[in-house]
Amino acid sequence: MNRGAFYGVIASLLWLRLHFPIWLILLILLAIYAVMGGYSYLSVIVRTTKRDVTGLTRYLQVLLRVRSYQKKNWTVPMVFETHVKKHPNKIAFVFEGREWTFKEIDEFSNKIAHVFEEAGFQPGETVALLLDNRPEYVAIWLGLAKAGLVTALINHNLRDKPLLHCIQIADCKGVIFGADFCDAFTGVRDQLDSSIKQYAFDFKNNVSIPASSINLDMKMEEASPGRLSGPQRANYGDKMLYIYTSGTTGLPKAAVIRHSRYIFATFGGFYACGLNKKDTIYVPMPLYHMSGGCMGAGMTLLFGCTAVMRKKFSVTNFWSDCTKHGCTVAQYIGETCRYLLAAPPRPEDKSHSVRLMFGNGLRPQIWEEFVDRFSSSTRKLLIAEFYGATEGNANIINFDGRVGAVGFVSMIAPSIYPVALIKVTEDTGEPIRGEDGLCIRCKPGEPGMFVGMILRNHPIRDFHGYADPNATKKKVAVDVFKRGDAAFLSGDILEMDELGYLFFKDRTGDTFRWRGENVSTSEVEAVISNVAALKDCCVYGVEVPGAEGRAGMAAILDPERTLDLKVLATGMSKVLPSYARPLFVRLVKVIDLTGTYKLRKVDYQKEGFDVDKIKDEVYFFDATSQSYVLFTSALYEQLKSGKIRV
Repeated sequence: MNRGAFYGVIASLLWLRLHFPIWLILLILLAIYAVMGGYSYLSVIVRTTKRDVTGLTRYLQVLLRVRSYQKKNWTVPMVFETHVKKHPNKIAFVFEGREWTFKEIDEFSNKIAHVFEEAGFQPGETVALLLDNRPEYVAIWLGLAKAGLVTALINHNLRDKPLLHCIQIADCKGVIFGADFCDAFTGVRDQLDSSIKQYAFDFKNNVSIPASSINLDMKMEEASPGRLSGPQRANYGDKMLYIYTSGTTGLPKAAVIRHSRYIFATFGGFYACGLNKKDTIYVPMPLYHMSGGCMGAGMTLLFGCTAVMRKKFSVTNFWSDCTKHGCTVAQYIGETCRYLLAAPPRPEDKSHSVRLMFGNGLRPQIWEEFVDRFSSSTRKLLIAEFYGATEGNANIINFDGRVGAVGFVSMIAPSIYPVALIKVTEDTGEPIRGEDGLCIRCKPGEPGMFVGMILRNHPIRDFHGYADPNATKKKVAVDVFKRGDAAFLSGDILEMDELGYLFFKDRTGDTFRWRGENVSTSEVEAVISNVAALKDCCVYGVEVPGAEGRAGMAAILDPERTLDLKVLATGMSKVLPSYARPLFVRLVKVIDLTGTYKLRKVDYQKEGFDVDKIKDEVYFFDATSQSYVLFTSALYEQLKSGKIRV
């Protein structure tokens, strides 16, 4: 007999046979429960009820709104157009001294829709966008969405093979590239299918536009600012964007973002964080990421908020921008918080109007110091830390300021939001299964992989995967807690405390995060191998004192010490963005392999870069000389003490 049935029998006897009053029956049941070890659970209920009720209320707000849009078959452009009608002259975006109204963004996007529809693009086809942060970035993909097209949001730091891969994996029929990225695009365009249409944007004159490219600015001058006539070109459940994630398989994966997913993610952030439509939001994050492109710009498109954009994050201008524009909400990632905290104090630290900062990656070690530093004497800065993969269905948020937590799961009613932690192997991240063949849930205090149960066609619980079906398959586990069920595998290790708060611990597989970007180790390994005459190597992330994320470290097989580190540094700089280049290089005589001939990284990662323990030579990338220098015990102590910053 389970515990619930036991209490039911006791209650029935007391009521039917002994005719005890209800208040006394409840008191007796409570006493029995406490005697049988339920006191700790009662304590959890008392301590988490307010949090859970608040979370449930906000979750229901999101669910009801999302279901409403699903029934109406509303898309992102359709929701945006309701705000254009309400306040056409309200400021939508502020950027580099210019204010863009909702009407201006609407007309700009309408012109884009006309240009591409008249060019013969069909609903469902994909166009790549290679451009930096600016209001036009959002207006371009919004216009493409109005025409029923899908936009592949390319990371503008990519070059050569990764850039080519991103365009090809999404099966792009066209590419829009900005003037600042002309060289990057022309470096790969000869390898693209000749049928792909090329659109040059923001070029000052025709002379600088590459041959066979179309001047998008001129086309837009000729296009109508009015909306497309006829039926809507897309549906609520159709694809709208591809947002790229490194994942664990090597080159970036194109995560499918449907109109439904974008609406849910934005609504979830808005309601869970406690935003309101009068907020002005500071968005210095890249618009090709989910954080900036959805959680930031989405507040403007779907809720009518004003967003202040910046081309690139700046420590010097962060708080001054917020003060100048009266921002009440700001975005962050862990690295930006560390940079802001490391900057010299200034009056703007406390004179701003920001009441809330939301994002992900704020380290527990600096959380309280950050809040104290940037809170005013009359207003405490609230941190809303969220967690969720770009493509995933497992999203959580810590909205009550619990230091270090990335979210929570209700201990009272965990089934309301079906996410869980499961046990996985340390080296491969594969789920560990019990004798019944099902996955094993983690208990409080046990680290495990965070998973979200998949429910097909559900507006929140569905998983839409990637452009590559094989990549999608690898992120789904079946027969998780019962036969026939399925779950999205986040690839991240979290840990839950006794109150249900979840804390990020690590990433599994072949990905780590550095300077706010996901780094694919297999991609870096391939580059190093090519530059270093096909030498075996393995790349992994290592923790650096005082820094968020993990810095890259490469163990390279070089028993004869023939590797030219200058050539290695130069070769990597031509192909890899700065955040992906290893900060440390370890020259080893033997590369450890598993029984299946896979590179064993766990031991290397545990040893890190402690030269007092490692017998191999370790080299450190010196930013001043742009070269690798021998990493000595003296440099190791300077790095630990903070004298050397990375």
